[in-house]
Amino acid sequence: MNQVARLQGIRACVFDAYGTLFDFASAVQNCDAVPEDKRSALTSLWREKQLSYTWLRSLQNLYVPFSEVTSDALDFALDTLSLEAAKLKPRLMELYFELPPFPEVRDVLEGLRSSGFQTAILSNGSTSMLGSLVSHAGLNGAFDAVLSVDAVGVFKPHPSVYQYALDVLGAPANAVSFQSANGWDAYAASAFGMHVVWCNRKKQKRERLPGAPDFEVETLAELPALIEPIP
Repeated sequence: MNQVARLQGIRACVFDAYGTLFDFASAVQNCDAVPEDKRSALTSLWREKQLSYTWLRSLQNLYVPFSEVTSDALDFALDTLSLEAAKLKPRLMELYFELPPFPEVRDVLEGLRSSGFQTAILSNGSTSMLGSLVSHAGLNGAFDAVLSVDAVGVFKPHPSVYQYALDVLGAPANAVSFQSANGWDAYAASAFGMHVVWCNRKKQKRERLPGAPDFEVETLAELPALIEPIP
């Protein structure tokens, strides 16, 4: 990964939502009814099944909104961990629609926009979920576009999702810096042709997939120093 030169000619900064801008782990952590000794396992399993269901549904050509996938994955996780779904599920789903942004997000977005960059979300999240997250975080004016795969009918990392962002923003792939905390997403966007900053919050090992993110950072606070806008 290039850790020296800055990305030049960038017009738009596009962000994944879950784990990149918004802390999905907070849903379980903020649900007092979940036993403390099962919170970590529930967070991990819920996320694991959520992602695997998106990939499987894409392969099967059986798309449903991410809210339904998230609900199904939670059912599986609660059942596996022998947790009472009737008691926990309504509150956990409510919290998932109200995930807080990571601490640096607001300042980073304000700085990028003041520097002239377009900003957008590109997420598997359904339109209603993303609208709720942005509104609850008070970030309504922080994005030029909030883009859901609902418009495409298939989940990331299908190339048509990344192309959708380019079409809406009116920018070529090499004028976009895409940020994701998910390694598979970062590598896929790179293989598609976008510049990529992998926000590797969990310090994961590199993926063995096509693509090569331009930069790897621990938080989005490092992003502004890595990109140069078109003069």
